[in-house]
Amino acid sequence: MTDATTLAPYVPEMTAWRHHLHAHPETAFEEVETARFITERLKEFGLEPHTGLAKTGVVATLKRGTSNRAIGLRADIDALDIPEANGFAYASKNPGKMHACGHDGHTAMLLGAAKYLAEHGGFDGTIHFIFQPAEENEGGGRVMVEEGLFDQFPMDAVYGMHNWPMMPLGHAATKGGPLQASYDIFEITLTGRGTHAAMPQLGDDVLLAGGHLITALQSISSRAVDPLDAVVVSVTQMHGGDTWNVLPGTAVLRGTVRAFAEATQTTAEAKMRQIAGGIAATFGITAKVHYERRYPATINDPKEAEFCAEVLAGLVGPDKLDTQPKSVMGAEDFAFLLAKKPGAYIWLGTATPETTAMLHNPGFDFNDDALPIGAAYWVRLAEAALPVR
Repeated sequence: MTDATTLAPYVPEMTAWRHHLHAHPETAFEEVETARFITERLKEFGLEPHTGLAKTGVVATLKRGTSNRAIGLRADIDALDIPEANGFAYASKNPGKMHACGHDGHTAMLLGAAKYLAEHGGFDGTIHFIFQPAEENEGGGRVMVEEGLFDQFPMDAVYGMHNWPMMPLGHAATKGGPLQASYDIFEITLTGRGTHAAMPQLGDDVLLAGGHLITALQSISSRAVDPLDAVVVSVTQMHGGDTWNVLPGTAVLRGTVRAFAEATQTTAEAKMRQIAGGIAATFGITAKVHYERRYPATINDPKEAEFCAEVLAGLVGPDKLDTQPKSVMGAEDFAFLLAKKPGAYIWLGTATPETTAMLHNPGFDFNDDALPIGAAYWVRLAEAALPVR
């Protein structure tokens, strides 16, 4: 049975691929060189990659035997707009961008699995290797689906994975139902009469109104939503004013809302508009609310999650598998794929006692010791989902 030891001969290559990708990060829909690198590797494995979905997406298909069953294995390939703080040799060469979420590792693991499966082929059916762009903020998964991912590459189920530096190396977790939250953004523009700061009575203090609004928005989670239905409302930006002695006429608040249920999203948006309007009326100003739903919640199919858990238990051992992990408010655009096809998303532990930087941190680096584990998971999953009869 395939395990991390089986993939050990592939580790030097996977590590080299990962370090190359880490050194050359590209962000949403600009992963041109990343896609070229992936395409070149897939061709070396004897596959014929398809390019162009969601601009820089890559999909390669591998078929063995006579079964009509097909699955998709997905890795995200984009980086973040974060200046890297690491000083190792393969640190980012692209200023202001880095692989701070481990997508370089995800890509290397799926490439490793593709190479192994192309060489050994211990399955009966079709595997679609999906290398998806723009997971961070821009919804590349949604775009791939809209542009015909599942029409061009029919599949019965689709699977995803994310490295998890909050969990020890060699451990894993998944469960049915909501695993990660939805991702909404908002922008509230407050407009009034600017005035001299020494004469506030002659104008409207939009910054004061903004302060009250920030506080009032917290009542959404504490009073507007059922306490058993989790929601987070975070104001992450406040912009207004240019100098010391002027009360500005405009202030802008931006932030994000996270939830697990669509009904909770609807309640949060409606209450936000009500609160903003009320605060504006109180201070004699206007409030314009722009609310945008970016990603739905990542909801695993219960049967597929159970299937993935069985595969993981055989790989890492039942004692290192968490089948009831606490859901997190972080979002994931794999949700768009799960909204169209059965499937499941898992977390793969990467932490060691030396781990200090978490995801989206300028000092983050993917743990290369996880490469053979993740690649072996993909191989075992394919072999279990597409068994040779």
